[in-house]
Amino acid sequence: MSAQVFNLVCVAQAGRLEYEAALFALSLRASNPKFSGRLIVAEPQPGPLWQDETRISGPVRALLVDCGAEILPFATRHFGQSYPHGNKIEVLSALPAGDPFVFFDTDTLFTGLLSSVDFDFTRPAASMRREGTWPEPPLYGPGYGGIWKALYDRFGLDFASSLDLSQPDEHWERYLYFNAGWFFGADPAEFGARFLRFALSIRDDTPDELACQSLTPWLDQIALPLVIHSMGGGRPGPGLAGLDGDVSCHWRALPLLYARESDAVVAMLEAICAPNPVKKVLKGYEPIRKLVYQGKGQRLRGLFDRANLPRREQALRNAIRREGLWLR
Repeated sequence: MSAQVFNLVCVAQAGRLEYEAALFALSLRASNPKFSGRLIVAEPQPGPLWQDETRISGPVRALLVDCGAEILPFATRHFGQSYPHGNKIEVLSALPAGDPFVFFDTDTLFTGLLSSVDFDFTRPAASMRREGTWPEPPLYGPGYGGIWKALYDRFGLDFASSLDLSQPDEHWERYLYFNAGWFFGADPAEFGARFLRFALSIRDDTPDELACQSLTPWLDQIALPLVIHSMGGGRPGPGLAGLDGDVSCHWRALPLLYARESDAVVAMLEAICAPNPVKKVLKGYEPIRKLVYQGKGQRLRGLFDRANLPRREQALRNAIRREGLWLR
């Protein structure tokens, strides 16, 4: 059981993310009414790196505040619209220094008690709900090992100790790789400074071994395991199993939620959307309006056998598109 008080953080801005953040906050309030930490919804501010409006709309802002969220403005100086995933790197410098933090993507629902999760903030970790999306080793090399070792060498890190030796050589799961949908640490200032330094180094002075690799949209997930390993962390242990489990669900897109997630996740989604004051705000977002309020999500859910889903997410997405229900 985690007795520490920590800040719970997500990043939201105008458009899809603000509605996801509303679901995030509503589910936290419903499932964790005694949560004692701060819920921070960080908002990137308009500036030279953003051509589009970033500020959360008035109705959604009011709903977030009613759920107990603090809206935290922050500046984007390195990424912005050209790489929105960079928000989760830059936001860390705006969080209260020295206070333990847990970052989640906005497309997360809570269904259980965060107090049941055994966070050890001295040993950071991140989500293992991922696929082998990066790297894609070229035919004539380097392979997975050569690519990842070049990154560990760049930052003076011990590559060998990061390996999962239960996995075969040149199989992607042998190498430390996370989904950045959640991660945590003891000090956002230290974590964020290192995350930014590593990411900018990889982007601006890419090692030769990565010459054939795409850095977009994977840059945050390339740098994240290096940061976590450098700070004495690693793969999450059994005490964190509630994340991506009974406590939280990284649902990614509402059609995917209906197609593959548990009955408890769907029940939470529909329960938090039901009150009329909430409905008045959330129906402004087409996927929620059609999938939740018009019942198309339940129709979609009936099309899939959750015990026999496609192995790769892309195949599931394609199946949903064929039904005309890919809404995001």
